[in-house]
Amino acid sequence: MIMFGCVICILPLLALGFFSFLKSSAAVQQHVNNGNIQIMNQINSKMEQVLRTVDYTLNYVINSNMLQDALYRPLTFYDFELYNQLRNEVSLLQSPDTKVTDVILANPESNWIINNRGMYSFNEYASKQEMLNIMSGAAMSSWTLIPTESLGSSDTTSYACPFTVALVKKMPLSGAPARGAAIATIPSCSLGAMLKDASSSSDTMILDSEFRIVAHPDHSKLGQPLAESGFVNLGDLDRFQARSGQFETQIDNEPISITYVKSEFNGWIYASFTEVSAVTKDSRSIGWFTFYVCLIIIGVGVMFVWLGSRRMYSPIRDMFQNIADRLPEITANNKNELQIIDEHIRDMFASNKKLSYELHQSSRQIRTFFLSNLLLGKIPPGEIVERIELLGYAEQISGWNHMAVFTLQIDMLEDTRYDSGDHELLLFAIHNIIEEMIPTEQRLPSVILDQTQITLVGRGDVTPEEFNDYLYKLSEEIQSTTNSFLDLDVSIGISLPFKHIHNASRAYHEGLEALKHRLILGTGVVIPYYNLNFGKHTRVYFYPAQLENELIDAIKLAEEDRAMDLLKQWMAEVFQKERTPQEYQISLVRLLNDLMIVMQETGISLDQVNIRDSSLVEELLQLYVSADIEIWFKTRIIRPMICVFRDRQDSQYQNLSEQIIEIIRSEYDRNITLEECAARLHYNNFYLSSVFKKETNMSFSEYLTQYRLNMSKKWLRETDMPVKDIAEKLTYNNSQNFIRSFRKLEGMTPGQFRSKYRETSG
Repeated sequence: MIMFGCVICILPLLALGFFSFLKSSAAVQQHVNNGNIQIMNQINSKMEQVLRTVDYTLNYVINSNMLQDALYRPLTFYDFELYNQLRNEVSLLQSPDTKVTDVILANPESNWIINNRGMYSFNEYASKQEMLNIMSGAAMSSWTLIPTESLGSSDTTSYACPFTVALVKKMPLSGAPARGAAIATIPSCSLGAMLKDASSSSDTMILDSEFRIVAHPDHSKLGQPLAESGFVNLGDLDRFQARSGQFETQIDNEPISITYVKSEFNGWIYASFTEVSAVTKDSRSIGWFTFYVCLIIIGVGVMFVWLGSRRMYSPIRDMFQNIADRLPEITANNKNELQIIDEHIRDMFASNKKLSYELHQSSRQIRTFFLSNLLLGKIPPGEIVERIELLGYAEQISGWNHMAVFTLQIDMLEDTRYDSGDHELLLFAIHNIIEEMIPTEQRLPSVILDQTQITLVGRGDVTPEEFNDYLYKLSEEIQSTTNSFLDLDVSIGISLPFKHIHNASRAYHEGLEALKHRLILGTGVVIPYYNLNFGKHTRVYFYPAQLENELIDAIKLAEEDRAMDLLKQWMAEVFQKERTPQEYQISLVRLLNDLMIVMQETGISLDQVNIRDSSLVEELLQLYVSADIEIWFKTRIIRPMICVFRDRQDSQYQNLSEQIIEIIRSEYDRNITLEECAARLHYNNFYLSSVFKKETNMSFSEYLTQYRLNMSKKWLRETDMPVKDIAEKLTYNNSQNFIRSFRKLEGMTPGQFRSKYRETSG
């Protein structure tokens, strides 16, 4: 009854349509034009959703701390971990939804470029000039149509599309001078595919601001100027001025109706070209045809409703199929489609909540890491202000006229209810007490370094004398509260007040220096540095330990040129500071001593480096010119050590690589890392990474991933093991991650791979 009722209701509408068609062809044309405007708006909305997603995600990648850090320095194969992290970041953009085929990070200033194929020297990049032309635009962000072959990326050219739409964003986005650019590429053919079903009676395309065809179902028309493509006359281009509109023109004496909508997002024009004669030609015959169709519809009404119900269900079936491809087969087979869709949506919400929590935790860790490096003096002064602004502390610190650093240490745990294992937990408890006692607007988050609780305090509404009194009273309150709640004695060192945030590292060392006077003053004391140094700041010079460690690594790797360059940097770092001659000698003797320790630990005898019956320390202390000292270290110590390590490498490299490969093959089913292998083999992980790369032409993570992939393919071919169990055996957190990784490497899901193999073998 419902179906017949629907048919009876349809008849008056069909009759009305019949007489409308008979009335005039102009009404038909207006109807088509109105429909074209609606279609253009829909295409515009759908296309902009993809483009805005690409724009937002690329902004997120550019603003990440890893990329910001990489912008200001060159990248080499020693930075493979940073490279992997950058690739993971840009992979967020590459998905079927965004249509992005490649993300290119180009940094001419630091001479590197990264794309899907790897990392290259920018100066040696085949398409270097084309990349410079792309980045030379005045806009910080722009959508550009370019020939695909000019990008120099095989991943992009593999899509066989002559033109590519590129989103070009200069880096950094903060307004500083541009050092490079991030380029997300979308084949124009992918956008054209979205237009194929737009309208069966119209030719639909997308134009850029220069009236070039950006997207069209016919790939041969891409990149052509609109006036030369035969769709409009040259004088008609001035008629595309409004936000949207319609007009008619004559092409080869044939009337053409043009409907267009202009995007406010990037200025593209979405246009539809309809031949008027094709619309109005049979308008009256359509009316008669509609009349006869009315008679037929009654007979096929039941069939129509049945087919309609199946058509309504098809989107649910397609949605289920897309989800089922990403789920283990057993899970999908045991539940109906609606249950699978419901569970998938719930998982998406749960994943979103988890990601939000992880993002919050990462933000806290980034702030703590920044403050730790600030106090340790590891951040260049020129970058401090920029990072403070990025972390949201700029407004808070700008209101402070006086700042100081508290350094708090637990005096002793003997004769208390605690033992040594409680030290970290007690520091965390004191950390919470301090953050509750000091208002958020008067401090930065506290950090813990080397068993010391450090807090940077600032005020902007007091005189220097009032600020000093505030610091001392606050220290006593912290001591009293800690003793009351934890029954524990602590000592606090207070630095001299300072006005500029880049002096925080010096203040931290002043606080530590103050705490050293507990040897004289006893425990449970508050020690202002003012009382120790007559109100003057310290002159603390740091030994370049990081450069020394890199120098020792270069010697062990027998990289002579790098070792000599690092020695020159070490000498420059030591001698650029104003010190006493005795202080210079202490640094030189310390370097010599550490090199001798390396010789001893690696089994190098003095005879092997031609040192006999002489005191190296006496030789060194007899030199007084930095150039002579540098030559002495090169010829007397470093080059002989490099020769010994070079002789060892030929036999050692192969043996180490074989041991690492054996560990991977026997323990691939657990979360093994290069650091763990280095600890077991008693080698530096950086050294092992270089050796393994030289021997296998693959990084440790690449080799491990490839080996696990081969094992998964073997299990899929030879066993009926569920995909979920395979993912667990290969240490994936969940089967979704394994399926995504497998599809990225093989171009198909595990289930599709298993089906393909069984069809082939059958």
